[in-house]
Amino acid sequence: MTSALHTSSLRSLPLLARGKVRDNYAVGEDRILMVASDRISAFDVIMGEPIPGKGELLTKMALFWFDKLGHIVPNHLTGAAPESVVPPDEVAQVRGRAMLVQRLKPIPVEAVVRGYLAGSGWKEYQESQAVCGVKLPAGLKNASKLPEPIYTPAHKAEMGEHDENISFEKTVALIGAELAAKIRDVSIALYTTASEIALKRGIIIADTKFEFGLDSQGRLVLMDEVLTPDSSRYWPVEGYEQAFKQGSNPPSYDKQFLRDWLEQAQVDGQPWGKRPPAPTLPAEVIAQTAAKYQEALTRLTGA
Repeated sequence: MTSALHTSSLRSLPLLARGKVRDNYAVGEDRILMVASDRISAFDVIMGEPIPGKGELLTKMALFWFDKLGHIVPNHLTGAAPESVVPPDEVAQVRGRAMLVQRLKPIPVEAVVRGYLAGSGWKEYQESQAVCGVKLPAGLKNASKLPEPIYTPAHKAEMGEHDENISFEKTVALIGAELAAKIRDVSIALYTTASEIALKRGIIIADTKFEFGLDSQGRLVLMDEVLTPDSSRYWPVEGYEQAFKQGSNPPSYDKQFLRDWLEQAQVDGQPWGKRPPAPTLPAEVIAQTAAKYQEALTRLTGA
């Protein structure tokens, strides 16, 4: 494992954008080098400390899923080695943690699919018996398995803002009926296939989000990360039943551990207000978060 990389600093390529985790660089007019840093965010705030090895783990996991799901929808991988587009002195920042991808026209909808009731979905259900306008049966509990996966899109926010849950009708207004329906159907197919694969390896994928773009021919292409613990709720099978009976959040391989710590963290004697700057993460929180990401990858891929 290489040393932790909080922020990449490639000088050989123009920086397009820094996201919460990924730094994107332009490679000519039609490709992007996506570098997965070791940054971690929670509540849409980037923590000051990196999680060593996280970017490599996320990249391995995304590549695993792109390989498994390519028959459902094309993805943005070019097949070329990321190291091939940087000089030798920058290879260390790229190796194992980058993807060389097609440059697409992003669609401003986060395609969220939920197979279980958790997080903001559980909060919304308690208030309205629905999630993003999708009516659900009465009597569901925190972490209930839904009768079938539901599509609950979100509108992608500007950097630093919270994504906004929206109805399917709103996505039709944003991008048109045909594309909205295609994204919904493809997203549910991706989630359903991935859930079955993960379950055989002892992991429940409670929910996830996908991002899509259009290529130069107007075809729908899966992009960004896919089915990582950053974009999904991963629960180990063996802890689920007991947590469900108790009405508590199941143990997880995702950022829930970090979120739970932040919920009780204090800054200057006051509870942290979920705004920058983030509290300083203790060494044990960094180590346990890194271990959870590694365990998820090992379970899923054997790596």
